[in-house]
Parts: sequence; structure tokens; C-alpha cells
Amino acid sequence: MAETLTAKPTASTVEKQAFRDAMAHLGSAVNIITTDGPGGRAGFTASAVCSVTDSPPTLLVCLNRSASVYPAFTENQVLCVNTLADCHESLSNLFGGKTPMEQRFDAAEWSSLSTGSPILSDALVSFDCKITQVTQIGTHDILFCEAVAITRNDERHGLVYFDRRYHPLMRQSAC
Repeated sequence: MAETLTAKPTASTVEKQAFRDAMAHLGSAVNIITTDGPGGRAGFTASAVCSVTDSPPTLLVCLNRSASVYPAFTENQVLCVNTLADCHESLSNLFGGKTPMEQRFDAAEWSSLSTGSPILSDALVSFDCKITQVTQIGTHDILFCEAVAITRNDERHGLVYFDRRYHPLMRQSAC
């Protein structure tokens, strides 16, 4: 595991609400991030996911250190980024709320690949990952996650979050 770096807080000229309002105009894929292992089974909804590099294949996931799921992810050191299809809006809301963990997982069909993290059976794509580095910024940890297995579902359409609402993404037909 790589060293954790902590950024020192600085005074910002951008107000918190102005930043949040501006970020609402940045469309993002909707993901359910899951883990399982000695720290327990846990999952949460996130749009703060991004590709870092393809060599090694690495994503980043942002996780609030005050989140109830934080200890499970910290102890397990593995996760799966399940990118949601357009039919998963209600599942996203379930994993984004205060619903008990068991009820969240009971609402869908799950399997697992290399790490043992739950893979959403009908996700658009799932990246099964090991956490290789953690960096702290403000209230969040940035988890750098190396993909060790991937599963795709090319029959589904995507789901994005933009302007504080869900929007389906339809695949374009071939010309």
C-alpha cells in the first residue's frame, strides 16, 4: 500500500454552495461502489469516479471519511465500481440513502469475481479492484483502485446524473 498524503486546508474564495451548484452542471455516470471482506459487506452510490490510467488499469473513487461505509472499505482494501444502467435509478437511490445495508443488497442480484466484492449482475460495466493508494483531501479520501477483473453488459443503456436529476443515455444506432 502506498503512502497516504494529506493536503493542508486552505482558505478558498469559492463558497461551498456555489461550488456545489456549479458541480451540478458536471454530468457524471452513476455508480454503486461495493466491498466485501473482513470489514463486512457495504456499498454506496457515487458519481465521483474517474479513469486515471490504463497502465496499470486504474480508477479513482472519492469516499467521505464520515460515511457509515468508510470502515468497511478501509479494512477490506478491495472494491467494485458498478456503473449503473438506465434501469437502476431506484437502486441508486437505495444505496445513496440511509437504507440498512442488507436491504440494499437484497434489492438486486449480485455475484463476485477476483476480489470478492459484490458485482451487480446487470450493471453496464463492473470494475473489480484492489485499492493501491489512498490520498486525503478535505473531508474525503481518494481511493486509487487497480482493476483486476472487468465485466461488461453491452445490451444496456447508461445512466448519468446531471442538474441534480437522473438521465438515461441511449446508445446510438449504427449509421
